[in-house]
Amino acid sequence: MNITLAQVQMLFGVSPAGAASSGTAAEAIPALRRATAEGAEEKGIAREEKDPVTISALAQFRTALHKAGSIEGALSDPRILKVLLPALGLAGQEGNIALARKALLSNPADQKGLAAQLGATWKRAAETLGVHASGLDGLRESKLVQTLTEGYVKYQYRSGLDERQAGISDALYFLDAASGAGDVYDVLGDAVMRRVVTGALGLPDQIAVQPVETQGRAVTSRLDIADLKDARQVRKLAERYLIAAANKAAESQAANAATDPMAMIASLAVSLRA
Repeated sequence: MNITLAQVQMLFGVSPAGAASSGTAAEAIPALRRATAEGAEEKGIAREEKDPVTISALAQFRTALHKAGSIEGALSDPRILKVLLPALGLAGQEGNIALARKALLSNPADQKGLAAQLGATWKRAAETLGVHASGLDGLRESKLVQTLTEGYVKYQYRSGLDERQAGISDALYFLDAASGAGDVYDVLGDAVMRRVVTGALGLPDQIAVQPVETQGRAVTSRLDIADLKDARQVRKLAERYLIAAANKAAESQAANAATDPMAMIASLAVSLRA
């Protein structure tokens, strides 16, 4: 079966060109400093907990979970997946409902199971849920519901930061998770770490369609994976990624503006007045 670049982008979390956000390359590192300042995330999450959109999504999640008749039905319900997938680090997979359901129901300890084959992010998600063994009752367990709720609120808070500085939610995740990567395949199997590392190293999105061994060599030829245990090196990679993400966003916005009729009319009007 042939797979398109767009499909690979969705599965592995490669950011599509043209994603709009603000924040210049010069503002990238100061933005990361502010986001990682002591108490910044706690305050941001506290504000997000009061956001009407977040409150509504969580209420619909709990209602749908209560009404679900089976674990398969629960993992097919958009109201549940809207919270569950981002909370598990699988944001962007909402269009892959059948794949997500099958992967999350698979045994993560089985190396031939779908979750394990899809990579570290999916495997961790299946481990967190544990529904391959516990089913719907396990998904409704209060501790797991609270974990998913907290994960979703954190995701919403961090995603909001992307509107002001492209890629900052990825950078924050990377700072948290990078030290857990044991080898290059742990990096490539995690959608966000893949984005950050390949972006920081200047590798093109198209690398995602190459064999994973080829991708691994491309990364390790530029990066010593042991550096991911060094907080300073991890920070430098996160900063490089943010600068690259800001530049990419600026290029996309410029390209979009060049083909936007309204933007062209506005530009012409300014030129005529000058």
